[in-house]
Amino acid sequence: GWYDAGDYGKYVVNGGIALWTLLNAYERNPSAFTDVTLNIPESGNGVPDILDEARWEMEFLLGMQVPDGQPLAGMAHHKLHGLKWDDMPVLPPTQSDTRFLFPPSTAATLNLAATAAQCARIWKNIDADFAARCLTAAEKAWQSANAHPAMLAAEFPELGGGAYGGGKVSDEFYWAAVELYLATGKPEYQSYYSASGDKLSGQPMFWADTAALGTISLAVVGQNADARAALVRSADEVLSVMAALTNGYLSPLVSNNYQWGSNADALNRAILLALAYDFTSDLRYMDAATEVMNYVLGRNALNFSFVSEYGTQSLAHPHHRFWANQPANGFPPPPPGTVPGGPNGNPNDPAAIAAGLVGEPPAKSYTDELGSFSTNEVAINWNAPLA
Repeated sequence: GWYDAGDYGKYVVNGGIALWTLLNAYERNPSAFTDVTLNIPESGNGVPDILDEARWEMEFLLGMQVPDGQPLAGMAHHKLHGLKWDDMPVLPPTQSDTRFLFPPSTAATLNLAATAAQCARIWKNIDADFAARCLTAAEKAWQSANAHPAMLAAEFPELGGGAYGGGKVSDEFYWAAVELYLATGKPEYQSYYSASGDKLSGQPMFWADTAALGTISLAVVGQNADARAALVRSADEVLSVMAALTNGYLSPLVSNNYQWGSNADALNRAILLALAYDFTSDLRYMDAATEVMNYVLGRNALNFSFVSEYGTQSLAHPHHRFWANQPANGFPPPPPGTVPGGPNGNPNDPAAIAAGLVGEPPAKSYTDELGSFSTNEVAINWNAPLA
C-alpha cells in the first residue's frame, strides 16, 4: 500500500479515492495506458503499469478487511500508523517498527467495497483469480457496512496520523452501490443507488464526499445518459466560475476554495471539465481544462509551478518525511511530477506563519517550505488527479 502523505500512515478512506482516480482514468481510456511506461518493478509483466501500481494499493485495502470468523468480519479497519508523529526527516518504517491498526469504520468498509468492485470488473480479463477475490471482498464489505451503517471513525487526538473522520456516509453507500452494480449487474445494487439522496451528484469530489465518483462511473462505464447530463451541469458551474474572473489566471477556484489541498480541488474540477468534453465534444470544456493545467503549472498569482521539476520555479521542498531534501541532510528531493496541497487561506503551521502568509490573499497563501504542512504537504489523493 501507499504511504498517504507527508507522514507514513496508511488510510483506507484516502486510499480509496486515490485508487479509484487511477482506475477511472484507465476505464475512461484504456488505450492510453500500457506496460513498460512507468519504470516500476512490475514493468514488463504484460499488464498496464497504471494497473500494477493500483493493485499495490488494492492489496493493502484487501488486507485491511476483518477476516471471516472474527468480530466485525467483513468490515475494514480505518487506518494504520504509529502513536506519535514521526520525526522529520526520517526513513520509512521497517517491519520491526511498531504501528497500530485502528478500529473498523463504515466509511473505510465502503471505500473497500467500491474500489474492490471496480478492480473486479477491470481485472476479470487480466487476472480472473484476483478479480474474483476482489468481488468477494467487495460484496462482504457491502453486507457488513449495511449491518453496521453508522460505525464512524474513532477520533484519537494527538496521535501520529490523520483522522479522516466525518459524520456522513451516504455518499460512500451510493458510490459503493454503483460500483457493485457495474461489476455484477445485480438489481439490488441498482435499486439502492437509484433511491439514494446522493443519486447523480456531480459536485467536485474529495475524500469526505465521494458521491461524484459513483456518478462518474455510471457515466463512463455504464454510459448512463442521466449521469452524463449531471456531470455536464457540474462542468458548466466550473465554466461559470472561470468566466466571472477578472484576472488572467483562470483558476477554477473562488476565494473560499483555497483550503487545505486546493490544488487537488482544481485538478478534480479539470477532470469534470474533461469528462464533459468527452460526453459533448464541446471545445469549451477542453479549453477550460487546459486553463486549469496552466494554473497548476505556473500561470497563477505566485508565478510558480506546483508540479516538481516542471518549469523554472517549481516545487522543491514539500512537507514530506522522505522527500525532505535540505542542505546536508542526505534526503532526496521530490521526484518529478509531485503536487503539493497548494494555497490555503487558513495557514496554520509555524513555517507558513513565519513566512507571513496570515492575511495574504488566499491565492497567494503558499510557501515552498519543508515545515509548511498546511500549504506544502503532498498526498496520494492530491497527486492522483494529475495522472
